[in-house]
Amino acid sequence: MESAQHSARRQSLIGALFMVAACSLFAVTSLIAKALGNDMLGPALHPFQISAGRFFFAFLCLMPVALLVRPSFRKANWKLHVGRSICGWLGVSAVFAAAARMPLADATAISFLSPIITMILAVFILREVIPAGRWLLVLLSFAGMGLITRPGMDAFQPAALIAFVSACFMGMEMIFIKKLADTEHPVRILIINNGIGATVSVTIALAFWTFPSPLQWGLLALLGATMVTGQSCFIQSMKRGNASFVAPFMYVTPVFAALYDYWLFGEIVSLISSFGITMIIVSAVLQSRPAGESR
Repeated sequence: MESAQHSARRQSLIGALFMVAACSLFAVTSLIAKALGNDMLGPALHPFQISAGRFFFAFLCLMPVALLVRPSFRKANWKLHVGRSICGWLGVSAVFAAAARMPLADATAISFLSPIITMILAVFILREVIPAGRWLLVLLSFAGMGLITRPGMDAFQPAALIAFVSACFMGMEMIFIKKLADTEHPVRILIINNGIGATVSVTIALAFWTFPSPLQWGLLALLGATMVTGQSCFIQSMKRGNASFVAPFMYVTPVFAALYDYWLFGEIVSLISSFGITMIIVSAVLQSRPAGESR
């Protein structure tokens, strides 16, 4: 019995380490997007072009997996896949646009409003009943966003509204994922999502195309590979540890984003924004816990 408990604790710890690794990689994707969205490495690339690189190169990285696993695509719910992929593409494009225009930690924290958006949408779309206490988390989250955006003040960040739009699309994407998870294999979801995302994003990006420099091409490829690696670490984390234990570790992403932003761009998160980020993270962590869980 003790050995089984020790093994379970060990697996949960490994799961937590995988989650931290995933978060560090997700923050790297925002850092790469910020570098590509500015002119420090060549002509600034449009967010749609950056997201096209993310999906296209991620899809290429998944091709060996598809050949090895050979998942069946019969009876796939294509309407849900398309809806999920469109929302994911728009969400990624919006957060990349915000990352190029504001501190990474701020943009990342606002994107964590997506669980709150998902909760609100679940009430209207999935007809779920939400405990009254969780609506307080909504107020806490939006109060945190108010501290980051500071509307009506000289420090107002318009780019934060773009990050909020990203959270809305990502929240809607989670509704589609929730519906797909009951019937679809995770590998098939990943391949179809990146395949549709690559097709749509590349098509749209052609209208905003700026020819990347060789270094930018390399970073676009690195962006796609980093995202797939992060997603793989995330899946491994959820497989090895209890979701209630490993999920809160994902909220270290803004910390990694702040460190990367300071290292490369010398960007320092303001004290007021730090309070706002903390409020959003606390709300998101509490939101991730099962209803009725006291501690």
